[in-house]
Amino acid sequence: MLELEQVSMVYPGTRLGWLRRGAPVRALQDVSLSVQRSECFGLVGESGSGKTTLTRCILQLEAPSAGRIRFEGEDLARLSPAALRRLRARIQIVFQDPQASLNPRMSVHDIVTEPLLVHRRTLGLGARARTERAVELLGLVGLGPQHLYRHPHEFSGGQRQRIGIARALVTQPALLLLDEPTSALDVSVQAQVLTLLEDLQRRLGLTYLFISHDLAVIRYVCDRVALIHQGRIVEQGGCARIFEAPQTDYARMLLAAMPEVDVAL
Repeated sequence: MLELEQVSMVYPGTRLGWLRRGAPVRALQDVSLSVQRSECFGLVGESGSGKTTLTRCILQLEAPSAGRIRFEGEDLARLSPAALRRLRARIQIVFQDPQASLNPRMSVHDIVTEPLLVHRRTLGLGARARTERAVELLGLVGLGPQHLYRHPHEFSGGQRQRIGIARALVTQPALLLLDEPTSALDVSVQAQVLTLLEDLQRRLGLTYLFISHDLAVIRYVCDRVALIHQGRIVEQGGCARIFEAPQTDYARMLLAAMPEVDVAL
């Protein structure tokens, strides 16, 4: 479904004067990976490893310096602006911090239905259909119609993340980018959100790219995993193989630092 081929991203160096710049910053270097339909693929790395830059390139918020990104066989760099807008309904993202990613001035109804307004030419839903779709999605994530006209500050962190998930699902995407979706939550709430994501994947046939620094969470939810370090993929493969027989020093270092997790949560 999603293929990255030799993707690199180089930023100009910091200005040191009118005519001088520092050395270029290589945020991504020859990243290649593929995410298969209906799987949960994990991308693991420390802060500054290139995870966010890679996400921005997949969403075409930034154009990579080199390489190709294909979604469902289409080269994203070759799409017209109109075609790219239509395709973005098929690729959605759940952000790390639900408090920061939800507009405090907007009701849950407006937050969840806003993507339907952005993609109204593609999806063609009227006002009543948008509201019905919002109610349906809130039900899927464990909230109800009584929450429709409340505001983000009236919810707990876990509930706010459920609203973020509903917003991401409202356009019926095929691929969901999960950007550290549980790292800002308490441990017990993390388990609830992870269980919800697993249930939604089964029910809706979703494909996940799960981005995290937490190997314990990745081990619990992902089918395959890639480890990124200083902008390079240093190891990738099935979760069982990576965790039981790591091939690189970097993978062994991450595993040695991984805390035990109670999967029964």
